[in-house]
Amino acid sequence: MVSVNAPSDGPAGLVVGVDSGGSGLRIALADAATGTVLDGSASREPVRTGPGGISASHFLEQVLPAVRALAGPFGGRPVRAAAVGAAGMATLGDELRAVLPGALAEAWGVRRLALAADAVTAYAGALGQRPGAVVAGGTGMIALGTDLTAWRRADGWGHLLGDCGSGAWIGRAGLEAAMRAYDGRRGGSAALLDRAEKLFGPAAGLPAALYPRADRPAVLASFAPEVGRCAPEDPVAADILARAGAHIAEAAGAVCPAGSGAAVALTGGLFRMGDPLLVPLGAALGELLPHVRRVEAAGDPLAGAVALASALATGTLRLPEDPSLLRLFGEGPS
Repeated sequence: MVSVNAPSDGPAGLVVGVDSGGSGLRIALADAATGTVLDGSASREPVRTGPGGISASHFLEQVLPAVRALAGPFGGRPVRAAAVGAAGMATLGDELRAVLPGALAEAWGVRRLALAADAVTAYAGALGQRPGAVVAGGTGMIALGTDLTAWRRADGWGHLLGDCGSGAWIGRAGLEAAMRAYDGRRGGSAALLDRAEKLFGPAAGLPAALYPRADRPAVLASFAPEVGRCAPEDPVAADILARAGAHIAEAAGAVCPAGSGAAVALTGGLFRMGDPLLVPLGAALGELLPHVRRVEAAGDPLAGAVALASALATGTLRLPEDPSLLRLFGEGPS
C-alpha cells in the first residue's frame, strides 16, 4: 500500500488525476483542497485494449508505481480522491469501472473515485463546472455540453461515420482534392497534390500506402496541417477548412445549453492550426450561437481530471453523473 495513507483526520490530503489516451498516460498529484498540482509524470505507452475493453491490469501496472514514486515526498498525506479520464471510457470502460474502485481503495485507501470519458475531463479542464459546450479536436472530434443537470454529446463517431471537421476529416478532404487534381477532375488542387506527393510519394501509389494502415485516421490527420498551409493561397484548401469550421460549429450548437450564461471553448491540437481554421470556425459559431460567449480553454484534460478529483474530495462537484460519461464511486467528502 502507498505510504500516503493516513486517517481521515490526519494531515491535509492529496488527490490523483490521470489522463489516459492514444498517445500515452499522464498522472498528476495535487493538493486536495486547492487542486494545485504538486508533481506529475507521463508515459508514452498507451493503456492496452483487450477483450474486456480498456485493460485495468495494464492501467494499474503503469499508474500504481508512478503514484508511489510521486507520493514519496508527501508520505504523511492521504489520498482523498482520484479521477481518471480515459479515451474510450464510454464504450470500452467496463473493466475499468469493475476493477479500479477496489484496486485503488486497496492501494491508496482512497474511497472517492471518478471514472470519466476523456471528453468530460476535457470539458472540466476547459470550462470547469459551468454550463456550456466544449469541442475537443485532434485526429477525431467530439463536442460535449451540459446545463449541469445532464450531458449532451455530438459526433465522436470515428473517421468512417463522423468526426466531421476533425484532423482526419480535413486530411481526407485534402487528399481527395489532391487526387482530383491528379485525375484532372473539378474540385482538384494542384497545391495539395504537390504536398501530398512530397509527403506520401507518387499519387497513384497513395491507396496502397494508406488503406492497409491500422493507424489510418492518424495518417489522414497528418495531412491536415498541409491543408492549413495551403489555405491562404489556395481556394480549394480554404473551402475545406471553411466546411470543417461549419461542421465543428454545428456540433457545438447541438450540445450547447440554451439560455444566457453558457460558454463555448475549443481544446485539442486541431486548433493549433490557427487562423485558416479558426477564422471560418469563429464566423460559423457566431452565426449558430450568437448569444454564447466563446472563451479560451482554461486547461487540458489532465487539469480537468485534477479538478474533478479536487471537487470530489471537497464535496463541490457540480458536473452531472452519467452511466457512461462520468461514474462516481465511494463516500462523501471527509
